[in-house]
Amino acid sequence: MNCEETQALLSAYVDGELDLVRSLEIEKHIETCPACALTVQNQQTLGAALRAGSLYHRPPQHLEERVRAAMRSQTRTKRINWPILAVAASLLLAGVFVDRMVRFASHPAPQTLVAQEVLDSHLRSLMPGHLADVQSSDRHTVKPWFSGKLDFSPPVADFAAEGFPLTGGRLDSVNGRTVAVLVYQRHQHLINAYVWPSPGSANSSVTATTLQGYNILHWTHAGLEWWLASDLNSQELADLANRLIQ
Repeated sequence: MNCEETQALLSAYVDGELDLVRSLEIEKHIETCPACALTVQNQQTLGAALRAGSLYHRPPQHLEERVRAAMRSQTRTKRINWPILAVAASLLLAGVFVDRMVRFASHPAPQTLVAQEVLDSHLRSLMPGHLADVQSSDRHTVKPWFSGKLDFSPPVADFAAEGFPLTGGRLDSVNGRTVAVLVYQRHQHLINAYVWPSPGSANSSVTATTLQGYNILHWTHAGLEWWLASDLNSQELADLANRLIQ
């Protein structure tokens, strides 16, 4: 598929409205097309932002009363200027939307939004051919692969002896930046470990949440932010988190 054909289908792709074959075609295209990949990322971020409760805007106090008063005044003169009233309402809504989007763009994404991005990335990785850019259980192979591709050096460890073998790594995009993803396995369960720098952040304890039936863990340690995503039970997932912290 070329860019023109792909761009026409990106909205339907982001909304999950395409069949599997067409979705895979688009996935293959955006792997090698930064422009289309950025469009997908922007649409996903905007969609998540619009679904977030932080963007809900309550109308100003007494707005309904002022609108009704204006309508009564127009009724008394028998000349309700509906087009002007509609334009005024549209401008008000547009102003509210722009204000909220500016606030969203100028502030870090809330943790709930980042968690959803992590889960979306985890689910995409489960599609054939998307799990790892470098497939290896040798940390001396995986760690050098990241060199030159990131602005930091991610810690890479293999916990095969403890039941969490390293199977590879890849690059991904979360919270507006490129991150390292380490792929682990626990029996038949795949685990994505996301890590990126978080300068100045204090060490935090591991927090757990569940989204769409998947377990998500998050913490910061030694200037790095970590997220784990998997369908593995939370207790065993926390075991891997504790090993990554050590």
